[in-house]
Amino acid sequence: MPGAVSASLSARARADTILGVQRPTGTAQVRLVRAEAWLRYALPALLVLFLLGLTALSALQLRAPYEAAISASQREVEAFARLAAAALSPTEAGARLDRSLPMHLLPVGSRVLVTDAAGAIRAAHPALPSGTGTLSAVLAGGEPLTILGESAGAMTVGLHGGGQAIAAATHRPGSALQVAVIQPLAPIDAAWWRSFWSHAIVLCAVALMLTGIAAAYMIQTRRARSADEVCDLVKERLDTALGRGRCGLWDWDIARGTIFWSDSMFALLGYTPEKDLLSFGDVNALLHDEDGDLYELARQLAASHATLDHEFRIRDASGAWVWLRTRAEIVEDAGDGSRHLVGIAMDVTEQRRLAETNATADMRLRDAVEAVSEAFVLWDAGNRLVLCNSKFRDLHALACDDAVPGRRYDEIMGQGALPTVRRGIPGPERGPARTFELELADGRWLQVSERRTKDGGYVSVGTDITSLKRHQEQLVASERELIETVKDLKRSRRTLELQTQQLADLAESHLDQKGRAEIANQAKSEFLANMSHELRTPLNAIMGFAELMESEVYGSLGSPRYGDYCRDIQQSGTYLLSVIDDILHMSRIEAKRVTLVPRELALDAAISAAVMMVAKEAASKSVTIRIDVPATLKVFADERALQQILLNIVQNAVKFTPEGGRVGLRGRACGGSVHLFVADTGIGIPKSAIAKLGRPFEQVETNLTRTYKGSGLGLAIARSTAELHGGGLRIRSEEGQGTIVLVRLPQPAPTAETVRAPVRPDRDRATSRAPEPARDAIAPLRITTVTPLPPGIVRGAGRSVREMAHLV
Repeated sequence: MPGAVSASLSARARADTILGVQRPTGTAQVRLVRAEAWLRYALPALLVLFLLGLTALSALQLRAPYEAAISASQREVEAFARLAAAALSPTEAGARLDRSLPMHLLPVGSRVLVTDAAGAIRAAHPALPSGTGTLSAVLAGGEPLTILGESAGAMTVGLHGGGQAIAAATHRPGSALQVAVIQPLAPIDAAWWRSFWSHAIVLCAVALMLTGIAAAYMIQTRRARSADEVCDLVKERLDTALGRGRCGLWDWDIARGTIFWSDSMFALLGYTPEKDLLSFGDVNALLHDEDGDLYELARQLAASHATLDHEFRIRDASGAWVWLRTRAEIVEDAGDGSRHLVGIAMDVTEQRRLAETNATADMRLRDAVEAVSEAFVLWDAGNRLVLCNSKFRDLHALACDDAVPGRRYDEIMGQGALPTVRRGIPGPERGPARTFELELADGRWLQVSERRTKDGGYVSVGTDITSLKRHQEQLVASERELIETVKDLKRSRRTLELQTQQLADLAESHLDQKGRAEIANQAKSEFLANMSHELRTPLNAIMGFAELMESEVYGSLGSPRYGDYCRDIQQSGTYLLSVIDDILHMSRIEAKRVTLVPRELALDAAISAAVMMVAKEAASKSVTIRIDVPATLKVFADERALQQILLNIVQNAVKFTPEGGRVGLRGRACGGSVHLFVADTGIGIPKSAIAKLGRPFEQVETNLTRTYKGSGLGLAIARSTAELHGGGLRIRSEEGQGTIVLVRLPQPAPTAETVRAPVRPDRDRATSRAPEPARDAIAPLRITTVTPLPPGIVRGAGRSVREMAHLV
C-alpha cells in the first residue's frame, strides 16, 4: 500500500518521543543510551576487578621483599658460620668470641655459639642466660643441625624462649668443635608488618574512593532510569486513555512537515509504528481523495490561527476506510518559535454508520408504510402531518402536493373530501386509543384505529374489513347450522345410552360364563388328580410284570428280543409314570391341594442331591457340572418341594445341553432372599418363546419338530412351587449360547413360623419321584472330587462368578 506505515520498530525506539516532544537524539546521546544498560552493570564489575587486582599486586609486593630478606639472612648466617669456623682456633674456643671473630659483620640480634662434640656450649656471643649449657636448650628441634653440621645449611628452627630463627652450624676443621650462628626472625617480621600496614592503608583509601564513585554512579543511573520510567508511565497512561476512547493524538510540525502519531492512533488504524515521526506525504497518501488533502489544510492554517474541526476518511491497515473527526489548535513552540497543530482524532465510523442506518431505516419505514394495505397517517403533537401513505390520500381524495409533511390537519383536510358514510358502529375506547367501524356508500367496511403517541401526537390506521364482515355473516349462518347439528348429536347420544345398557348386559353374561368356565377348569383339575391315581395302579403292574419277565424268574422266554421288549415296556412305563406324576402334581397345585412345611435347609446339600440324580445322564453326554454355593447359605423352604424345584431345573439344563457342554449352579444371598442361578451352554430358547415357558403343557418345540421328550410341566411346577414359597423364577436365554434360570427363595428368619397353603393335605406323597435328601452322601460335593458320582461330572464348588458368566 503506497505511503502506509509498515510494522517493525520496537518500543524502545519510540521511547525517544513522548507524545510529540522529542528527547535529545545526538550521536553521543544515542551511543550513551545504547551503552547505558551495559555500563550500569559493567562499571561496578570493573571497579571490583580493579580492587581485586590492586589487592593481589600489593600481596605480591609484600611477599617478595619478605622472601628476599629471609634468603639474604640465610646466606649471611651460613657465610658467617663458615667464616667463624675457619677463623676460630682451638685455644680460643673458651675465650671471648668478640676478640677473635668479626662480630660487626653479624646481623642485628644474631648470636654465635661454639659447641663441642657432646653439644655443650663452650662459648657464646652475646652471653647466654644462666642454666643454658647445651645447644638443644637454645634451639627447639635443632638435632638435624647438630648432626648434619654445615651439610644441613641454613635452617629455620624454633627457639625455646618463643619465636623462630635462622640457624647454621659449621665444624672446625681438624677438631670436634662446631660453630653455630642463630639469627631471630623477629626483626625481619617487624619490618614486613610495617610495610604491610602502609600498603593496607593506601589500599583502603583507594577502595573507599572507588566505592563512593560507584555509589554515585549507581544513584545517578537509578534516578535517570526512574525519570525514564515516569515518562514512559505518563505516555502509557495517556495512550491507554486515548485508546479506550478510540482517539489518537496528533502533533503536526507545520514548518518541518513532520507529524507525530500516538500509539493509540496507530492502534486505531491497525498499524504498528516503525519510526517516531511520519512525513507529510506518508499521512497525506492515506487520506481519501474526496475529503481533500493536507496541503490545502496547511495553507489555510498558515494564513490564520484558527482551530480545526474536520471529518475525513483514512485508510487503515486492512485497506478499509475509517471516518475520523479531528479537533486541533495551533500551538507555538516557546523554544524555537515553530508552530504545531496539536489535537486529537476520534473514530466516528460508528456514528457515520448509525446515521446511514437511520436514514436507511427511515426510508424502509416509509416504504413499509406505503406497502401496507391500510390507510396510514401520523400526526405530531401540533396536529401537523408527519407521514402518510397513498391509501390515506386516495381515501380522502388528496393530491401528493396536498399531503406534505409539516402542514396542519385542517389545511390538509380542507383540500380533500371525506368519504360518504352509510352507518357507523362505535367500538371500545381504551384510554388514549379508540376503534370504530364505518360502512361506506359503496358497500365497503372500514375499521379505524386511532392511538395517541408518547410525544402527544396520534396515529390513525384505516383497515378495509369488507371481507371480514362478509366472513362474519357466513359465521352467523354456520352457527345456525351448528345448532341444528347439536340437536342431532343429542338424539345420537340417547341412542348410544341404549347401546351402552345392552353392552352392560353382555358383560354380565360374560362374567357368568367365565365363572362356569372356572368351575369346569376346577373339575378338570380334580378329574386329572383322580385319574392319575387310577392310571398309576395298572402302570405299576405293567412295570412289575415287565421286570419279572425280563429277569426270567419262571423260565426262559425264548427269543432274546423278548428281553429287549420287556426293557422297552419298563422304560416306557417309567416315563409314563413320571408324566402322570407331573400331571398329578400340577393338578394338585392348580386345585390348591399342596401343603408346604418350610424349615431351614442347607442349599448346598439340596443341590448336591439334585445333581446326584442327573449324574448318570450328564456322564453319558460328558456334561460338566460346576457348583458354587457357600456352605453357610440356607433357605427357608419345604424340603420335598425344594428337591423337586432343583431336580426339574437341573434335569432340563442337562437335557438341553449338548455333549461336552457345561452346567453351572451358583447361590448367593441377596437381601432377605437366596438367589440360585442355573446356567448352561445348551441350545438356548428363542426370545419369542421365553414368555410362554413356565405355563403348564407349554413347550418351545411343536409336535412336528420335537427332538426332546417331556410333558412340558417341569418349569411350570418349579415356577409354581417357588411362588408358593413366596419366591419366583425368571429365565434369560439366547439361541445357540445357553440359558440362565434364576430361582428366588426366602432365607430363614429366627421368628419364622410354619406357613401352610389354604388347601387340604396331599395324601399321596409317596408316589413323587423327588427323593429324600441324603445329607451324608451329598456332603462330599463341596470337595474337589466326589466319590459317589462318575469322574468329571462335578468339579470344585469354589469357582468364581466370572467363570459361570461366560456360559450365557
